[in-house]
Amino acid sequence: MLTEMPRCHWCNLPEAGRIDRLIASATARARDMVKSAAANPNRNPNRPTPRAGVDAAPAEGLPAIRSDARECRRCPLWQAATQTVFGEGPADAVLMLVGEQPGDQEDLAGRPFVGPAGQVLDAALAAAGIDRAAVYLTNAVKHFKFTPRGKRRIHQRPDGGEIEACRWWLARELAAVRPRLVVALGATAAHALLGRPMAIGRNRGRPIPTGDGAPVLITVHPSYILRVPDAGARERERMALVADLKAAATVVR
Repeated sequence: MLTEMPRCHWCNLPEAGRIDRLIASATARARDMVKSAAANPNRNPNRPTPRAGVDAAPAEGLPAIRSDARECRRCPLWQAATQTVFGEGPADAVLMLVGEQPGDQEDLAGRPFVGPAGQVLDAALAAAGIDRAAVYLTNAVKHFKFTPRGKRRIHQRPDGGEIEACRWWLARELAAVRPRLVVALGATAAHALLGRPMAIGRNRGRPIPTGDGAPVLITVHPSYILRVPDAGARERERMALVADLKAAATVVR
């Protein structure tokens, strides 16, 4: 503080009256934090504290984060969406899957991956020997972005600003769940997790270290498979997704 603002200017701060008290109690509060950490050790101390490319966030319980997310106004997408679609799954899941954003059915149900893409994902998880109930599922963006077309709502891809605004929630989910591996389903999820655009083709199927958190394995979003017109090509893409999920399962085991 003294480096950034000399003491003679502290009186201009509205919170200046608290500074001396905070300084005086800092040692005792630090000691209490150390005691609290010793009394409540992490049940899996070998698991890394993941950031997976997103800014660090304090560890909190998922119910509290989910409650906060219901009132999210960090970008304009909440205005047209039905509700925030938060992640779901075990709070201590070793594997986290991150998609792009909720679709029409997810927006109505308030749950991730319950529409057609979710059915493709469920089948791929089962083929890879992964129990969906043991996985934490979420999206990079928590509100449905769409364009009205008659009675239909047509999916629109989130832009960079919307992805960045929602990284706040993704960081808090990562800090709460502490997975061993994060699977990015599609380019938007990879961008959100790694902080930069990533080409899927040359990066998919292998864990990418993040330096200070859980590695990220990139694969396609299940909705991509639904858009492949040729049946034979669609089946090849489905099997490639299964192979990527099997690789993820091997990493967490």
